Amino acid sequence: MQEQASARRRVYLMRHGSVTYFDAAGRPVLPEQVPLNELGRSQADAAGHAFAAAGIQFDRVIVSGLPRTVETAARVLAVTQQQIEPETWPELHEIRGGRLSTIPKDELKRAFTGAFEGLVEPGQRFLGGESVGEMMDRVHPALDRLRADRHWDTVLLVMHGGVNCAILSLALTGQRMFLGGLAQEAGCINALDVGADERDWVVRFVNHVPPSPLQPEARTTTMEQLFQQYRRAS
Repeated sequence: MQEQASARRRVYLMRHGSVTYFDAAGRPVLPEQVPLNELGRSQADAAGHAFAAAGIQFDRVIVSGLPRTVETAARVLAVTQQQIEPETWPELHEIRGGRLSTIPKDELKRAFTGAFEGLVEPGQRFLGGESVGEMMDRVHPALDRLRADRHWDTVLLVMHGGVNCAILSLALTGQRMFLGGLAQEAGCINALDVGADERDWVVRFVNHVPPSPLQPEARTTTMEQLFQQYRRAS
């Protein structure tokens, strides 16, 4: 831990690098198993170079345990040459979808994108599976536990789009709300500062993508892209 901690502590919140959810034959890959693709590996390395260039040292690194977060964190640590064993917090797993085959065809688009549009109702389910409220009910206590531990100054969380939205929404509103329109590009970095008070959050920046900070080609959301991939594959 850094010797002189400031009044607020720093949370770097990443989304894992890019992955491929459908194989060459159009078959879906289990989200619990999918690794980074070539682009995702380069995004993780780019994030590592950004941290290294700024001289940022982490006291702790936390991942959800899914391979795409583990691999992203490992690549960041390799580039920054930090010998830290990432901690696995399964309660920060991505929002869990249900079975696509059970969703009526005319409800598929909403099932893909509904949890990431505007101010989302807690009962909105993702792909017929876990609801946004259920995800917040496991993510928020994990954040409380992290903040209650005073033995760190700078932490890196490598998580998922939905989980990141839950964390950012809490930081921005101070309430159990979910802002679905917060873009989280693959490999992005967010920076948040936390104080001792429960509502003492400062959001420094959101969705910074080191390989392309201005994101000139970004016009669709991750879930819109996945829905189009699913339609082409089905």
